[in-house]
Amino acid sequence: MLNEIAGIKIPDSILARDARDILREHGNDLLWNHSNRVFLFGAIKGKEANKKFDLELLYISALFHDLGLTKEYSSPDLRFEVDGANAARSFLQQYQVPEGSIRLVWDAIALHTTIGIAEHKESEVSLLYSGVGLDVMGDGFKQFPADLREEIVQAFPRNNFKQEIIPAFYEGFKHKPETTFGNIKSDVVEFCKPNFKPKNFCECILHSPWKS
Repeated sequence: MLNEIAGIKIPDSILARDARDILREHGNDLLWNHSNRVFLFGAIKGKEANKKFDLELLYISALFHDLGLTKEYSSPDLRFEVDGANAARSFLQQYQVPEGSIRLVWDAIALHTTIGIAEHKESEVSLLYSGVGLDVMGDGFKQFPADLREEIVQAFPRNNFKQEIIPAFYEGFKHKPETTFGNIKSDVVEFCKPNFKPKNFCECILHSPWKS
């Protein structure tokens, strides 16, 4: 690991190093590069906006944000975002991290795919969401400094990311597609499994046990 990339110092405490080891052990190159890009994109956006945020908490959030897609941390019945958030909480509790900081990390990970909510939360939450949006969907691509963007991608290559991330998402929750009801990951299931019929909110209302 480099000490600094695109003007952002990479956290190197015992906590940060142990978190890196977990992602390296249970993730793959796709998740490793993506998670580090997300951290750097978010940190730079926070720096440029003069936001006050904890760099290490943002880093831990980024490293754990997709860990719920891995076999080691995937539950049989929870959203993958919650699996990652729970894994981060258990990890941080081992280091006596303050409860308030743990809640921030949990929220950042659990809400990182929640459009319309995460961007209005605390800086660590909104910056993780922003970093994910830029790396996955190109949100704010033209506004982000091109030289910094290129430096980040050089350090953590995309390597056919656009083609590989959708099947990687699906692989992480294909055993529990019902957990994508009401969130954007339902689009992934429909894309990868065209015959899948997702739960419909209106049908839930009309077929509820209420008489009227």
